[in-house]
Amino acid sequence: MKIWREIRLPASLLILILGIIFFVSSVVWLFFREADLGLASNLSSFFGDWNYYLIVVGIVLLFVGGWYSYDYIKKRKYLLEELKTDRKSELVKKKAELESIVKRLPKKYERMLREKEEKLGLR
Repeated sequence: MKIWREIRLPASLLILILGIIFFVSSVVWLFFREADLGLASNLSSFFGDWNYYLIVVGIVLLFVGGWYSYDYIKKRKYLLEELKTDRKSELVKKKAELESIVKRLPKKYERMLREKEEKLGLR
């Protein structure tokens, strides 16, 4: 899925936000049904009895969206830190790991790695 590489962060953030919305709506429906909490109360009323299902869906989406967002940001940060080095030996030692990481990030990071390799004379 080549398109997933490009949209991974926005998609995972969207999944995370949906998980938050579903979870909050369900919690309001289950525990604060009588309180007037503005938009949260309106949303929970809109979903009605579906909130019983949405609490499970919300929790799953929270974990999935949170994990993919965290993983993307962690890999991106690691790659950018490693690309700051000007030592050829450092890049050679971590080349396999960096190759694996750039396969999961957008194409621009793969280009950045190739440029760094060319700059250090590895290609």
